[in-house]
Amino acid sequence: MQPLSHLESFVQSAQAGSFSAAARLMGLTPAAVSKNVARLEASLGVRLFQRSTRSLTLTEGGQRLLAQVGPPLTALADAVDHAAEAEQQPAGTLKVSMGQAFGRAYLVPLLTEFLQRYPAIQPDWRFENRQVDLIGEGFDAGIGGGLNLNPDMVARTLGPIHLVVVAAPALLQGRKRAPRHPADLVQWDGIARRNIRTGRINLTTLRNKAGDAAPVELRPRVVFDDPEAMCQAALMGLGLAVLPMPFAQPWLARGDLVRVLPGWWADAGPTSLYYPSKKLLPARTRVFVDFVLEQFSARGFAQRVRGD
Repeated sequence: MQPLSHLESFVQSAQAGSFSAAARLMGLTPAAVSKNVARLEASLGVRLFQRSTRSLTLTEGGQRLLAQVGPPLTALADAVDHAAEAEQQPAGTLKVSMGQAFGRAYLVPLLTEFLQRYPAIQPDWRFENRQVDLIGEGFDAGIGGGLNLNPDMVARTLGPIHLVVVAAPALLQGRKRAPRHPADLVQWDGIARRNIRTGRINLTTLRNKAGDAAPVELRPRVVFDDPEAMCQAALMGLGLAVLPMPFAQPWLARGDLVRVLPGWWADAGPTSLYYPSKKLLPARTRVFVDFVLEQFSARGFAQRVRGD
């Protein structure tokens, strides 16, 4: 049987992407982590990583081993943490994935109060616009939208993702007539969004409370794959943009952006806080979930980001 220190060094290096990053997480030196992995490879007779001066990449054998030992090691660590936390305050590293702009706007401002309540927890938050494999990559929780969750995950809804058409006020002032129906948008320059996964331009269908539906057909002036960049371009007056309300809401509240066709919106599903459905959920994860749900509810997030 392989020593746990060797397996942990392998898993942490695979998840962190380098021996030095794994060493910081484990409180070891990079040389010690590298030596543990090398001993594991020698014992198994399998090369687990392709090494270069700049990167550390899993081999096919390394990918198989990570898939097999990563979840059990995480479960073992959770069991130890759960036993240790039974008589103590929640503690440990809280690894959470979240969208870049969303995390900066809505999660970072909550950090001061969270750390005051739980000083023994160390947030390790990753800001990235992708859906991560929480279990395979060792995350405690994730926050995002458009998720395809497997049966091992739990999702708690924070609010809807309503898409709305917005513009800088100055862009509208130069026109005699603002759009009154989605069909009017064909005469306007737009800031289009390219889907990161498919590479195609997103097509949006707006609806109103009467049940009518109509496509958004703007003239693409610029194309981005990031809603934060689209928001910035809209603020610059480069065109109309279809944005998720969580991105647009702060600018709408300040008057830097205004709604176009305020009676129309599109529903892109919920923004969710999701985490593994473990029997022994670490206390750090449990209190984080409760805290986020409490704070988002107290701030009326779900109502603020409604487009209807």
